[in-house]
Amino acid sequence: MSQSAIQAAIQQICQEKNLSEESVLTTIELALAAAFRKDFGNKLQNIVTEFDIKAGLVKVFDVKTVVEDLPEDYEEQLLAEKAKREEAGLVEEDVQAFVSEDDEVEEGFRKFNPKTEIQLKDAKELDKKYQIGDIIKTELEVPGEFGRMAAQTAKQVIIQKLREQERQNIFEEFKTMEGQVVNGTIQRREGRNVLVDLGRAVAVMPPEEQIERERYNIGNRMKFYLKIVDQTTRGPQLLVSRVSEEIVRRIFESEVPEIATGAIEIKSIAREPGNRSKVAIASNDESIDPVGSCVGQRGSRIQTIISELNGEKIDIILWDENPIQFITNALSPAKVVSVALKESEEEKLAIVTVKDDQLSLAIGRGGQNVRLASRLTGWKLDIISVNSQNADESVETDQLAESAVEAGEAESPVADEEVKLAGDAADNEELIEKPKKATIKKTAKKAKKKAE
Repeated sequence: MSQSAIQAAIQQICQEKNLSEESVLTTIELALAAAFRKDFGNKLQNIVTEFDIKAGLVKVFDVKTVVEDLPEDYEEQLLAEKAKREEAGLVEEDVQAFVSEDDEVEEGFRKFNPKTEIQLKDAKELDKKYQIGDIIKTELEVPGEFGRMAAQTAKQVIIQKLREQERQNIFEEFKTMEGQVVNGTIQRREGRNVLVDLGRAVAVMPPEEQIERERYNIGNRMKFYLKIVDQTTRGPQLLVSRVSEEIVRRIFESEVPEIATGAIEIKSIAREPGNRSKVAIASNDESIDPVGSCVGQRGSRIQTIISELNGEKIDIILWDENPIQFITNALSPAKVVSVALKESEEEKLAIVTVKDDQLSLAIGRGGQNVRLASRLTGWKLDIISVNSQNADESVETDQLAESAVEAGEAESPVADEEVKLAGDAADNEELIEKPKKATIKKTAKKAKKKAE
């Protein structure tokens, strides 16, 4: 293979795998080192190669680091170790260190690896200028051409290293995109999982991250929230989602420039994926209308967001520091009459009163509106109507009267007469000053009847 052919092959690999020329060159050098060890080297050599692309030549070196001399008893221990290995039928090259990790050695002793290290006294024999910490590169001669097995070894090393480098690049690329919205195409299904093609990688969308009413047909192009990017032994593992609340936030940021710049802030999001979402926003600039900015001219911005979420309804709620006003806004489109807060260490409860014709609107279909409003505001909401409130008061008054009867305060004929007089007084408005007990009972009954 000529010089130009080698360079062309390396450039093609770089383009196809999106790798740097330096990383490919390093991979080739590692492969050549493996091939040399296969045919001509031994295990006590630390083989390093240098490949010259322009000249097409390979240089092979044995690289070692100069370390301090070992004590004499280390030498004795080495001889004993060699004797043991020879008795076991092992060759000298199998000795990787003078002392194994399991051997007990005195404090101050250290491990010595003859493959990568050389003692100072041995280095001085080569050249007296060597000091501890120096790197000695001894050039080795290549006795001949590499054999078939060595070439096969080099090929496997190149394939493996290039694959590892490609996986690492993909992991680093998508790790920076973690927590963002990405565009993807539905590739196929594997069981209940949906595989999504993100370009250079394939992500998995498990069942719990899928919206029930959505149909993920092969070839459909959608936006996904890149939830998790992990590195595994089989390469980068990507997990995407369509149900996360963060996908709503990121799409708002991409479609509304004021949110991306920070002029408008998304305070909280409550979502039932595929059905409805409530988004609480606030303006950090008094000159900007937050709701109008999110809706856009003739609803262009909000319609784009709804389209990206496959028709999911979006309620834009104006955030307020006052929890009463915030709860009132969150229950939109229902109109609220009053809000009473009951906060304790255990829970935050808000009793919301609405008119009769607004009750179903405030609760929503299947309780969806009040459920989303509760999650959006962080308050537990109890919705009651005006008539329900009056009925509750009537029941309390009736219970007071019944308690009086049980106490024997309205059982005598005098009490019965007082009830009769109280009824006459209610008809002709003449008897005003009558006993309170009978009046309470009569009034309670009338109020209960009216409520019914």
